[in-house]
Amino acid sequence: MDNCTDRNAHGGIVLFQMALYIPVFTLGIPLNSIAFWVFCCKLKRWTETKVYMVNLIVADSFLLFTLPFMLYFTMYKHPVDGLCLAIQNIYFTNMPMSVLIITLIAIDRYIAIKFPLKAKVLRSPLKSASICGILWITLVIFSNLYRTLHRKREGCCFQKESFQPRYSSLFYSICGYFIPLGIVTFCSVQVIRCLREKMATSPHETKLLQKAIHIVSVNLCVFVVCFSPFHISVLLRFAVEAAGAHSLIPGVITFIKISASLASCNCCLDAFCYYFAAKEFPEFSSMFPKCIFMRPKMNQSEESQPSMDEVMT
Repeated sequence: MDNCTDRNAHGGIVLFQMALYIPVFTLGIPLNSIAFWVFCCKLKRWTETKVYMVNLIVADSFLLFTLPFMLYFTMYKHPVDGLCLAIQNIYFTNMPMSVLIITLIAIDRYIAIKFPLKAKVLRSPLKSASICGILWITLVIFSNLYRTLHRKREGCCFQKESFQPRYSSLFYSICGYFIPLGIVTFCSVQVIRCLREKMATSPHETKLLQKAIHIVSVNLCVFVVCFSPFHISVLLRFAVEAAGAHSLIPGVITFIKISASLASCNCCLDAFCYYFAAKEFPEFSSMFPKCIFMRPKMNQSEESQPSMDEVMT
C-alpha cells in the first residue's frame, strides 16, 4: 500500500475494522473451537468431508488469530519487523488455504453427486488428507518465498511502498481466487442442476432437495461475497499501477483495506458449513435435535442417485 492515507480516511478505516474485526473475532473463536472439538473428539469416523472441514477450521482459526494484530497495525502504523513478517506469513498462507479448501469441498461434492460410482475410486479420506498436506506445504513455501523477495526494511506493516506493479500479486489473485471461483461456481451450478432434475422425478423428496439446493446456493454466495471484493481490489491496484495513474492509488488502497476486512467475515460464516456438514454424521446431528433433516428413502440405482449427505456439506 503506501505511506499513509489522510487522517480522515485512516480514521474511517480503523473504525470500520473495529466494527468488523471485534464481532468476527468474538464469535469466530468459540464457533471454531466448538467445531474443532466436535469434529476431532466426538466424531469417530473419518470421511473426505471431515478431513476438509478440519483443515478449513485450522485455516480459519489462524486467520482469526491475525485479526487483533491487523487492527493494531492499522491503528498505530506498525513498522516492518519480525512480528509484522510473522503475521503477514500467517495471513497470506491461510487466506488462500481457506479458498482452496472450499474449492476442494465443492469438487468433492460434485464428484459424489454426478459420478457416485467413480467416486468410490476417486475419493478417500487418505487422498483428501494428502491433497490438504500438499496444499499446506506449497502455500507455506510460496508465502515465505514471496515475503523474502518483497521484504522491505522501512514503512508500515501490510503497506506496499512502491508504485511498481507486482506480477506476483496478479498471479496470487488469478491462481489463488479467480480460478477457484470458476471451479466452485461450475461445481455448484452442476450440483444444483442435478438436484433440480431429481426434484422432477421424485416429488416426495422435493422439500429435502430444496433445502440441499439452498445450502449449495448459500455456500456459493458466501464465497463470492466475502472474497471477490478483495481480489478485485488487488487486480484494480495492479491495473492502476501498470497504467501509471498514481493519483488513484489512495482510493484503491482504501478499497483494498475495506475489502480485506470483509474477507475476514468468512472465518465466521464458514461455521455454517460446519453445521451443514453435520448431516453426514449422526453423532453431530444428534447435538442439534431441532434441526435434523429428513433422510430420503431411495431405491434407484446408485449411478442415478445422488448422496444427500454429500449435498448437505
